[in-house]
Amino acid sequence: MTSIGSQQPVSEQDFLEQHSELVFNVALRLTGNRSDAEDLAQDALIRALRALPKFRGDSKLSTWVYTITVNTWKNRVRAEKSRGFWKTISFGAFGGDKDDDEPVYEPNGNDKPLDTDLEKEGTAAVVQKALLQLDADDRAIVVLREIEDRSYGEIGEVLGLAEGTVKSRLFRARAKLKTLLKVPS
Repeated sequence: MTSIGSQQPVSEQDFLEQHSELVFNVALRLTGNRSDAEDLAQDALIRALRALPKFRGDSKLSTWVYTITVNTWKNRVRAEKSRGFWKTISFGAFGGDKDDDEPVYEPNGNDKPLDTDLEKEGTAAVVQKALLQLDADDRAIVVLREIEDRSYGEIGEVLGLAEGTVKSRLFRARAKLKTLLKVPS
């Protein structure tokens, strides 16, 4: 049992049950594939569990967990960039590997989806591919706001930014995403 700030003691099991899904979902959106998301989620949860006794309660626990997850991901991106990882792999490598569990929409020749579910899967795959083309800071802001539905204030806490900065960066990130998705203005 660990005491969280001024809150009730929480067991590691309870903590994992409450936050594992949240961490995995954020990790999946940030990394773009299930395997990397599982690794990232595991690392982030381990870091959070180790740091849990030091949590002061200055923010919501979920905000603190988001912060750890995003920072763990950013550290990985920096490390991979310094090793030249991103120079050798194209973004196409993330778009639906045959071993990947994520569905990818393939046009059927008529340029019409087979049904609504395939259309949604296709749209999700296209959006995820565009997200992967954003830089780390832009991707984090878009994922936290548009997918995780976090407030500007909470995103600011997670990323260590002023609320106004979050709004302006989100505006620019949305514009980049719009361009990548070729959405008319």
